[in-house]
Amino acid sequence: MTTVTLLHPGAMGATVAAQTVAAGHEVLWVPEGRSDATRRRAEDAGATACDSLDEALARSEIVLSICPPQAAEDVAATVAAHAFAGVYVDANAINPQRMQCIAEEIRPGAMVLDGAIFGPPPGGQRAARLYLAGEAQAVDTVEPVFKDTALHIRRARGSVGSASALKMAFASYQKAARTLAGVAHALADAHGVGDELTAEAQVMAANILSDPGYLPSVAARAWRWVPEMEDIAETLRAAGLPADMAEAAVAVMSRWEGDKDQYNLKLADVLAHLQSRGD
Repeated sequence: MTTVTLLHPGAMGATVAAQTVAAGHEVLWVPEGRSDATRRRAEDAGATACDSLDEALARSEIVLSICPPQAAEDVAATVAAHAFAGVYVDANAINPQRMQCIAEEIRPGAMVLDGAIFGPPPGGQRAARLYLAGEAQAVDTVEPVFKDTALHIRRARGSVGSASALKMAFASYQKAARTLAGVAHALADAHGVGDELTAEAQVMAANILSDPGYLPSVAARAWRWVPEMEDIAETLRAAGLPADMAEAAVAVMSRWEGDKDQYNLKLADVLAHLQSRGD
């Protein structure tokens, strides 16, 4: 049996704790300063309450930090102050730079893993993936804890920061796409064509992010799309809607200006042009 400290049992953290407990391991948490809702989640997950963080850390081989992203550094600093000597897993949606700073604060006493959770809170018929980047020895310590659970461990290539970069890359599309959908439907609704927009969307291909091979054709056509996006921005402003994302798309497409009508470009070249910072 492995003992794990969870900081803290939120909606995602509590379900991860439940998976850990169901697999035969012990999950500790510290109720001090936590809400009644957090207490209920921890109890439902089968987590064991500790009187202090010092007690929990002294008993644990692994610490899981699954908290609101804005609190990630504070949680890490609290653990660092107690000289924890096990494996610290930061599984928060934060950028690679913040992850590196957290790793520097936790070390040298502990091994640090950069974690990124994908999917819904695990349990029942729902499965999630936890990508881990860092020392292989540390991953080897964490992986057995979730064997045969609904949280599947994946090893991310690269060092600490790469799992966070993966999360940022995925979320940059996922969150922005949903926000864009809201703007698109608001614009269509303002002109009374919401049903038509929905009907057109239903026949569109839905595998955009999973098929990057189409991106060279996007770069080749970007010069034609810029004026259209500028008109879209004007239409949004006229409807009293934010035009920021349309204007941002124009800025992105401008980096493909030199790719005009070059449909045979390699994907690596198209991505490099976006990464060039316009230099």
